Amino acid sequence: MKTAGFKIMAFVVLMALDLAGVGAQDVRFEDWFTGGTLRMDCLREGSAQGDTVWVEHWIDRQSEWFGSRIQLLDPFDNGDYRVVMRDAATGHELYSRGYSNLFREYKDTPEGKTVKARFEETLLLPMPKDKVQIALQKRDKEMRLQDQTVVEFLGVKGSEKGVKEEEVQWTSGQSGCEAEKANGKDVSTKFDVAFVMQGFDDDTIYYNSICRRMTEVLFGKEPFASHRDVFNLYFVKGDAGAEYNTFGADRYAMTFKVWQLYDVLGTTPCDHIIIVLNNEKYGGGAIYNFYSVTSLHKMAENVLPHELGHGIGGLADEYVDEDLSYADLHRTTYEPLEPNITNLVDFRSKWQSLLPEGTPVPTPDNENILRTENGPLGVYEGAGYSSKGVYRPVMHCMMRDYAPFCPVCSKRLEEVMGLYTR
Repeated sequence: MKTAGFKIMAFVVLMALDLAGVGAQDVRFEDWFTGGTLRMDCLREGSAQGDTVWVEHWIDRQSEWFGSRIQLLDPFDNGDYRVVMRDAATGHELYSRGYSNLFREYKDTPEGKTVKARFEETLLLPMPKDKVQIALQKRDKEMRLQDQTVVEFLGVKGSEKGVKEEEVQWTSGQSGCEAEKANGKDVSTKFDVAFVMQGFDDDTIYYNSICRRMTEVLFGKEPFASHRDVFNLYFVKGDAGAEYNTFGADRYAMTFKVWQLYDVLGTTPCDHIIIVLNNEKYGGGAIYNFYSVTSLHKMAENVLPHELGHGIGGLADEYVDEDLSYADLHRTTYEPLEPNITNLVDFRSKWQSLLPEGTPVPTPDNENILRTENGPLGVYEGAGYSSKGVYRPVMHCMMRDYAPFCPVCSKRLEEVMGLYTR
């Protein structure tokens, strides 16, 4: 790593701040942010018994802020965690995004119930001009987001006596091979997707053919196909550390080396990351608001859209697999976070308003619906790995059995794309 030419001040506040009652504020990007990007490398350590999270590195990414400069506050109540940046003087929220982490799945494994493990997180934030508080939030037992760790960041202009100085480090990485940049528009008004191509050598003809294939895979299904013009695509070769057999599941391909993944990206814009494995073995995976993984298997045309449902839309799996260790994940006294499943605890917050008048809840299955069709919108039992007690919007969907995305899932994906393109 190289050392940047200036210093940024930061220290950890050891107590979570009580900012209850502070409402969302209108935020003008140019009033609060420099236009650059701050990278925070965090570590989350724990088991099902509990966890802690802290900041390991502050890094000036040396890149233009690629996210929206208008939609700074996350409107979606999704993700197991959230990062929130607040004005240090008033507590007004300036920026927020929800996200998830492999730790959430680890703690539901047999080992994770008692054995502590560490998981890397990288958060990219707009670089603040002055002092801010950055809260790393997690959900409590009632699924409400609460401050877990709060750090104070003094911004690029900050300087105070008695505060520990930390030299900000940055990684130049690879600038990336820009395969497609739709309409040449500003990155802050486009959905920037960075493909990290793992395991590819210098065979330019082969590599370029795969880049073209992945482009068509991304835009091969709705709602992505009709929104092609809102995307910028970038392709970067590098080792993201992704491997199969995550948590003992042979086809589950993920990476535990998140910091390395972002080192590979360097300054490449990345509202979402897609890791492509130079491997024809079936598999993939995704983490909400982090990354999605696919291989070159002939089913990638279905696997990648499904994983993007998780990674971009925060959608739940709608299929049933009672053998999974987390099959009871959504059979709780609280409504699931994911917008495409419900346990009927608070169905009004889901797709109830979209149902045709007179639709029975729950809705009887119609086995005559072809797997290539969604079928009528309803409330069908069997979803989120559970055969009983969890419900989905249609008989067949990309999140269940690779049918087209249903209206509920498509709506959320379009909403997220809108978050990054205004």
